[in-house]
Amino acid sequence: MKKLFMTVVALMGATMLFAQEDIVTTFQQGLANAKAGNYTEAIEQFNSVIDASWDIAEPDANQLKAIQGSKKFIVTCYNKMGVAAVNAKDYEAAIANFQQAADYALLYEDMAAHNKNNSMIGQVYEVQGASAFNSEDYATAITVFEKGYAADPRNTSMALNLAESYFRSDRYQDGMSICAKIATMNPDKFAEAIAEAQAKMDMYTNNEVAKLQMANDYDGIIAMAEQLEDAAIAAKITMQAYYGKKDFNKMIELSTAALEAQTTDEGRSDINYLLGVAYNEKGQFDQAIAAMKNVTAGNNVANAAAVIEALTAQQK
Repeated sequence: MKKLFMTVVALMGATMLFAQEDIVTTFQQGLANAKAGNYTEAIEQFNSVIDASWDIAEPDANQLKAIQGSKKFIVTCYNKMGVAAVNAKDYEAAIANFQQAADYALLYEDMAAHNKNNSMIGQVYEVQGASAFNSEDYATAITVFEKGYAADPRNTSMALNLAESYFRSDRYQDGMSICAKIATMNPDKFAEAIAEAQAKMDMYTNNEVAKLQMANDYDGIIAMAEQLEDAAIAAKITMQAYYGKKDFNKMIELSTAALEAQTTDEGRSDINYLLGVAYNEKGQFDQAIAAMKNVTAGNNVANAAAVIEALTAQQK
């Protein structure tokens, strides 16, 4: 009985030794297939290495290299398959392969590769959505761009097209939400995109406000402002709405918070101009002049100067 037990132990040891040696060979075979472009076969071999590694308590240097290399090259193989699919204009296959690459990279804690493949997913969706966008089929463009934006919100060209698609589909709040997120990105890297997002927010907000003003729906403007993520724009149009309601006391009450919400000289100047108008309407001319003197940028500089001149002459 003792002899039999020793034979079983010896057999188990031989099997484990074979498995340990085999993963290095399998990894080398996987590398050869990957180099030859046989990515499916390579992926199977790399996965075999990783599966077998669970039975190795303490891998040696060569085994560890095989295991770590297999994790890396699985991601590479799926990425290469994605690139090939893009070149063949098989975008669905490209997305599926890039997604596999991103998922494996996340599983094996390679965040650089994860982000890279998510970025490539976004680029494919951007290409897919461009045709619909250029054809003014904004419903289809939104469906495609939303998927790309979910994969890579740092793709600002696609994000801006998604926002524009929302705006042109009468989805003002959705468009504003995308633009507001772009506006918070690193200005050193995304200055051009931020400027374009700000321009879109200003233009489409003015359009929405104009519609509501024509209907004398100032409460609608206030309600719209309450839903905006951009505090600066929300404060400005709220002040404008209370001007429309002739509630000058409310304008003055809101002015401090409105000024604090602004991030640009133009924004602060616009609020000061509205504040000056409110004081002027109330007959508080000294306060009106003081507010107008703070209008130093934007479209109201000339108007503010004219008001100051008129009020100063009036006081003489």
